[in-house]
Amino acid sequence: MKISQRIQDREEDVKLLQQEVEAINGSADKAVEHSEKIFTQLIRLMEERRSDVKQQVRSQQETEVSRVKELQEKLEQEITELKRKDAELKKLSHTEDHNQFLHNYPSLSALSESTHSSSIKIRPLKYFEDVTAAVSELRDKLQDVLRETWTNISLTETQVDVLLSNPQPEPKTRAGFLKYSCEITLDPNTVNTWLLLSEGNRKARNVEDKQSYSRHPDRFIGWEQVLSRESLTGRCYWEVEWRGEDSSVAVAYKDISRAGTH
Repeated sequence: MKISQRIQDREEDVKLLQQEVEAINGSADKAVEHSEKIFTQLIRLMEERRSDVKQQVRSQQETEVSRVKELQEKLEQEITELKRKDAELKKLSHTEDHNQFLHNYPSLSALSESTHSSSIKIRPLKYFEDVTAAVSELRDKLQDVLRETWTNISLTETQVDVLLSNPQPEPKTRAGFLKYSCEITLDPNTVNTWLLLSEGNRKARNVEDKQSYSRHPDRFIGWEQVLSRESLTGRCYWEVEWRGEDSSVAVAYKDISRAGTH
């Protein structure tokens, strides 16, 4: 009787465990389905924002190019008119009839004041740098949010992490490190005024003349420093080439102090 009761109890336990398996599978399927929907919505939202930024940049590009070309055409017309008047004045200067010269000279020599040159404003070469900076800042914020909150996404009851990372062996050769290589560009909003950026903001060098950069809250005012635009997460590898007596490279937090010498 004891054995029969034990068998019955264990059979009930098996049924309960089977029900738990079905519940786990059902819950996992719902979580995956809902996650897929949410990620699809996020991707669609990012695609819409990307399309909006692209459309705005192209529209502004068309407006600016049209403005410049219109002004360019007016200036070319003025140049043509000035050349015609210059030719007529040269021709008039060779006339021997003084009366005719005095009669025609006032009309040919009169110059109307040019209104075009005063409206020409040469703008910085990096017209849409603010757009790139804003998009980069958005990317950095999204990366920060994902990095800070992603590890908290877990199945509470089973303590199973959503992201399972397989440990990778530490690289020993340059070829191994290159798998984690990333391109680094320097942020002109952070560069110290005694540094000059070049080569597409990939090179920085000390200069003897202080640079007249615009004021920016992210600019270093102590040491000659500059931050990269890209934030570094996970495994990252980069190479630095330097010339001169000395150079310093470090990994720093984005909110490192901009003043002082540390």
